[in-house]
Amino acid sequence: MTILDELLSAEEFRGLSPAEFFYRNREIAGFSNPVRALYQTVRELVENSLDATELYRILPDIHVRISYVSREKNIVKVSVRDNGIGIPLKEVPNVFGKVFYGSKYKLRQSRGVFGLGIKMAVLYAQMTTGSPVLVRTASPKSKNVHEFQILIDITRNEPIVVSYKTMNNTRGWHGTHVELTLEGNWSSARSRIVEYIKRTALIAPYASISFEGPGIELSFPRATKKIPVPPSVGKPHPRGVDIELLKQLIAYVNSSNQAVTLEDFLVKVFDGVGRKTARSFLKWAGYGPAISIDELSIEQLDDLARKMKGYGKWRRPRPLSLSPLGEELLVKGVRKILKPEFVTAITRKPSSYGGYPFVVEVAIAWGGDIPSVDRPLLLRFANKIPLLYDEGVDVSRKVIDGIDWSVYKIKFPAPLAIITHLCSTKIPFKGVGKEAIADVPEVERELEIALRETARRLKRHISRIERQYEVKLRYITINKYIGEIARALSVITGKESKVFEKKLSEIVEQKVLKGGGRGNESL
Repeated sequence: MTILDELLSAEEFRGLSPAEFFYRNREIAGFSNPVRALYQTVRELVENSLDATELYRILPDIHVRISYVSREKNIVKVSVRDNGIGIPLKEVPNVFGKVFYGSKYKLRQSRGVFGLGIKMAVLYAQMTTGSPVLVRTASPKSKNVHEFQILIDITRNEPIVVSYKTMNNTRGWHGTHVELTLEGNWSSARSRIVEYIKRTALIAPYASISFEGPGIELSFPRATKKIPVPPSVGKPHPRGVDIELLKQLIAYVNSSNQAVTLEDFLVKVFDGVGRKTARSFLKWAGYGPAISIDELSIEQLDDLARKMKGYGKWRRPRPLSLSPLGEELLVKGVRKILKPEFVTAITRKPSSYGGYPFVVEVAIAWGGDIPSVDRPLLLRFANKIPLLYDEGVDVSRKVIDGIDWSVYKIKFPAPLAIITHLCSTKIPFKGVGKEAIADVPEVERELEIALRETARRLKRHISRIERQYEVKLRYITINKYIGEIARALSVITGKESKVFEKKLSEIVEQKVLKGGGRGNESL
């Protein structure tokens, strides 16, 4: 036996559970230090609460509280309570104690993507303070409130229920209340968390959000009772397939124990594919419509996936699985938080990238309480999630910095804020931390179109303000000479100058102010 063989035989091989992987690599999910971890914990809890209400047409009432357990050790308690539908009793342990388990694995827009965030917060609390997560939950009309304390078995990726009890639901409350005790640097995370809460109130003007932290209390009452239409669960688009997805879909269809042809498979499983479209594609791809999906080999699945991606006559994905805010609600949210002099918004028509539907929304706000800045103040959102980190590498910043704003009568420093919102069943994030959107050409194009349209509206507003200013300046200038002209006319006619002053003032007001400056040449 060689030395290499001896070394290899001495190696111990074993696998890692998902929980253990993220325990070892918590930086990937944004839990790199006590500052970022505290921010990320608040974010995950608030977003879960919003999804638990919005998706069921419940106007959100969300209460967030951060308090010190030990100021010296930077140990804090984070609690978030909502008025959502609650969590089914049997699902509570897995929802909080099993990585990659949840209700987000559906083809529809939602704030959560990986089913990871809340479990990472539980893991981080467990490793920094050893404390379990406390969960209270009750469904609508439930007579009891259920309380759990849960830890995660990191090696097995399984929940450990430390305690469970029920309480009488005397107040008829429904929703979920979550408490976590963890190491968190509140003094350094404060500004980020406060900004996150403000931006969440902006993108969800129909939500009532209260926040209490050491030395601060904020309240954001809802600005409207109108709530966006919740997204529906959608079907995959044929342009977004690969071999593994085809295999999963075939297995799903086969679970019905019925023989399925390739044509029936395309029509039943994919978005926007009817009989005519399916037959046209199969003829183009060289496949018979009557082929059984069970007869397809791996090589044929590979070929089919490639041809589905390359076929140019698929319909665009339908936006049923999306829930954009809409221009009216976006404007209300901006007015509620930024208090601008002028705001306008646009919601673009649905588009797609790689077979995934998306909608771009953009608002431009000007003046009022917005501070003058050297370049546009950018507020980014994805599926109604505020994005606060990594702005410099986000596609929105790239597009904004590529626009010549002087074309739109904007000279910096200027009180200009831009709000961008991307809705999609699959946001093209640049990393697991979900803080920056990648430079996808289709998304970039839609952003630029929307930005330029809102910028043209702002230009028209600025032009009106400039005209009004010019009119007022002209009015003031002409008024300076009314007294002198009246006295001269008095000398010529022998009448009192006050008569002329009154008449001249009426003429100036009519011609300059009410006439918008027209006819001044005749004075």
